[in-house]
Amino acid sequence: MSANLDPFDTEILRALHKDGRQTINELAARIGLSPSPTARRLRRREEAGIISGYAALIDEEALGFGVTVFVSVQLDKQVDEALAHFEAAISAFPEVVDCWLMTGNRDYLLRVVTSGLGEFERFLVGRLTKVRGVASIESSIPLRRVKGGLARIL
Repeated sequence: MSANLDPFDTEILRALHKDGRQTINELAARIGLSPSPTARRLRRREEAGIISGYAALIDEEALGFGVTVFVSVQLDKQVDEALAHFEAAISAFPEVVDCWLMTGNRDYLLRVVTSGLGEFERFLVGRLTKVRGVASIESSIPLRRVKGGLARIL
């Protein structure tokens, strides 16, 4: 395994993956170490960037955003200026939750979250298609999530 993780480090990551709000004492008890070495290990993993932050998991549907659409985008040119322009535009769209630069026949894959298909259509027609350099767009609507996760630990 990379990053020189021993079994205690791996257990720290697993425990925090399940519950990032637990105290050092709870974490130490869970992995079988005392609080001081647990805190040192945790700090080292934070400093190394293995733990990049802490966040709450938000249920998008509970907030009224019940439609997720995966959108593949192809640009007319894949040059630095075009990529930078597209990425800057996408960063300003709250509907775009995730964006990946891709290999293959499409340049970007977006995960777009909206309150419904009407809002998605307004986003697609009114905003995304108007971004300079967009040559083609292909949308896919997922039926259900089969597997979900935040990060791969092992």
